[in-house]
Amino acid sequence: MQNEKIGVFRGISAILAGVVFIGLSSCSTTRAKGADSPTTASAATEPRQRTLLDADWLFHLGDITPNNQVVLSSFDDGQWQRVQVPHDYVLDGIYSSKNDRGHGYLPYDVGWYRKRFVIPEGDRGKILKLDFDGVFRDSEVWLNGQSLGRHQSGYTPFSYDITKLAKLGAENVIAVRVDPRKFEGWWYEGGGIYRHVYLTALAPVHLARWGTYVVSTVPNGDQGGDAEADVTIQTTIENGGTAAAKCEVVSEIVSPSGETLKTLKISDSLAVNGRRELVQKPVIDHPMLWSIQTPNLYQLRTTVLQDGQPVDSTTTTFGIRTIRYDANKGFFLNGKHVEIYGTASHQDLAGVGIAVPDSLQEWRVQQLQKTGCNAWRTAHNPPNEALLDACDRLGMMVMDENRHLGDVYTHHSPKGTTANDLSDLATMIQRDRNHPSIIMWSMCNEEGLQGTPEGAALFSKMMNVVHRYDQTRPITSAMNAGYLAKQGDADVEDIVGVNYSIQLYDDIHKRHPDKAIFGSEDTNEKTTRGEYADVPATGMRSCFNLSEEAWLAVATRPFMDGSFTWTGFDYEGEPNPYGWPDVSNNTGLLDLCGFPKDKAYYFKSCWSEKPMVHLLPYWNWPGKEGKNIRVMAFSNTKQVELFLNGKSLGKKDMPFDAHVEWEVPYQPGSLTAKGFKDSEIVATDEVQTTGAPIRIELQPPRTTLHIDGEDAAVVPVSLLDDKDRVVPTADNRVTFQLSGGGRILGVGNGNPADHDPDHASQRKAFHGRCIVVIQAGTKPASLQLTANSPGLAPATVSFEAH
Repeated sequence: MQNEKIGVFRGISAILAGVVFIGLSSCSTTRAKGADSPTTASAATEPRQRTLLDADWLFHLGDITPNNQVVLSSFDDGQWQRVQVPHDYVLDGIYSSKNDRGHGYLPYDVGWYRKRFVIPEGDRGKILKLDFDGVFRDSEVWLNGQSLGRHQSGYTPFSYDITKLAKLGAENVIAVRVDPRKFEGWWYEGGGIYRHVYLTALAPVHLARWGTYVVSTVPNGDQGGDAEADVTIQTTIENGGTAAAKCEVVSEIVSPSGETLKTLKISDSLAVNGRRELVQKPVIDHPMLWSIQTPNLYQLRTTVLQDGQPVDSTTTTFGIRTIRYDANKGFFLNGKHVEIYGTASHQDLAGVGIAVPDSLQEWRVQQLQKTGCNAWRTAHNPPNEALLDACDRLGMMVMDENRHLGDVYTHHSPKGTTANDLSDLATMIQRDRNHPSIIMWSMCNEEGLQGTPEGAALFSKMMNVVHRYDQTRPITSAMNAGYLAKQGDADVEDIVGVNYSIQLYDDIHKRHPDKAIFGSEDTNEKTTRGEYADVPATGMRSCFNLSEEAWLAVATRPFMDGSFTWTGFDYEGEPNPYGWPDVSNNTGLLDLCGFPKDKAYYFKSCWSEKPMVHLLPYWNWPGKEGKNIRVMAFSNTKQVELFLNGKSLGKKDMPFDAHVEWEVPYQPGSLTAKGFKDSEIVATDEVQTTGAPIRIELQPPRTTLHIDGEDAAVVPVSLLDDKDRVVPTADNRVTFQLSGGGRILGVGNGNPADHDPDHASQRKAFHGRCIVVIQAGTKPASLQLTANSPGLAPATVSFEAH
């Protein structure tokens, strides 16, 4: 979804009485029936038409030289693979120890895409733009054999004006060359057209891209005031026509409950190729504030009129809230102290790589919220905007991070780096600035120049660009050195982000007494879900490898705003501390599939108020009868008592944000932990010795899907014994079938050393669990997902696609 969406209007206000508005959707599509049938955009009777071009692309792996033929409409692409974008083709490669370790031991090669589509005659006279939300990376685009341009960044959106090259009422052919071999980072970055593609048809007089910006100020908001909000609406309009034009801009503010609160209008004139910024300043009485607990969202409906008729319209979502950083007391939201319980995450997910469907972003946020997490760092790049939309809706704060320091696309900026362009940074700020979830801008991560005057100068230039487009949030970075330098990034940024140097928190606070400080990255603990011993040969890390030191360093210092633990989810690439056969990173609270590790429950005990206790390890240890097993409990209760088969093994006081543990002679049965508060049992957890798996269980988070060809769902899979308990040692291979329409996007199991392909319909379980990702089609249907495994009772779940 776009932060600035196509408007949906039906008689929007009295000021527009008599003007008929056609209902618009943020993305409308007509899909081709065959690979040789072009997608056709509907004739645009609406003020603005945005057509999603995700379906029916053709893909070829490997470069084609010379490329002067492949870009032509006449080129024979009949043997190319048909794909739908978002698409990550690197995930289809075969793992090999000879490939780059940091990027997950997968091969990276050039890829080509082609797509046929028809632009209707009704769009004649309009401005036509081809919009790409994200291509990794270094893309070159052609239309009908003519070059449109090159975009190097793999993380920012870009757009081409195709008005002069487009064929109206006839077939058009897009060709895209992608080259992900020159990495921007040191983790798995994938490759391909991995975000949406749109065709946008605009009237000559129209709203500029990201042309609405809403700023709100609540008087005494930093003290909890909520009597009113002063709103500033900045609207930028453009005239791409051949004559000067007079126009009127109508702005409607719609409350979170759907009530129209304000309707404002302003008129102006535009010269040919003119561009104007118009400002309106309404006041909202008793605003409904955006917060973590109540993420209230307003809408700004903007309409451009010429001669009383609508020629353009968009809807922009925004929130009203006040943020404040105190150098000694921490972070405040709407006047209330809030500890940042953050995690950092890369953008990939098991089964789909970096091509994460929009609908799964909400699911990802929800999985982290279950741990008590309230903030997401977009490490180390601007995210898919659907993630920001989800954070807005669900109340997840965001540290929005730029990829590079200065004008480079290398891993780290070398000496001599310039900051004369910074267009990627400008794009990030303009695209994202209306999202209330964003509480800080991060310029870069762990740059070598961070503690130098040269780095500070680069950083200052970047701050100037940010301030040009937004002055409502502090600017920071994630530094791993140079905090105490005589002159460096920490001297010019607004707040100081610290990676790992927990022993320096007090010194940094003394060196920068007027600046707020937070842990931009910490608690880098490697653990593998369900593993309780280090096994380097298989890439496994014990869940006992957990130190509370990093979090306690934050939690015990009032001047710390909070921190972002590394990471929320495991991610492909950067296997650490082991290399091959480990192909993914083990630092997540959740594994690659979103299943919680024991580490997640430690942070839940620190971040959640609801009483809880979590016990580890599991209790299946055949052959170890009578031998001591290390047992740990995480809890936010005052005391925890442990029971083995009903017999107490003692009650222990629970240290602040830490754990308790016992040595327990193993005997099959049940191990139970009870959490106490003032002698009352307020939480329990139990692990039991299970039997062998006998059946499969599918547990989809929802069973209704939208028939837009995009909606997807992660379906968790469990292997259960005869008492419906997950068998923690089961590794049976499960095969999936989806009937009735739709498709299986991929599978995963969270095993960092599993080399089976993600784009498949089968996967071995890992410690009793795996996932399958399904996606709906474009027609109403009843879908059935079936899971089979030899010797186990199968499972079937139905989905209704509307």
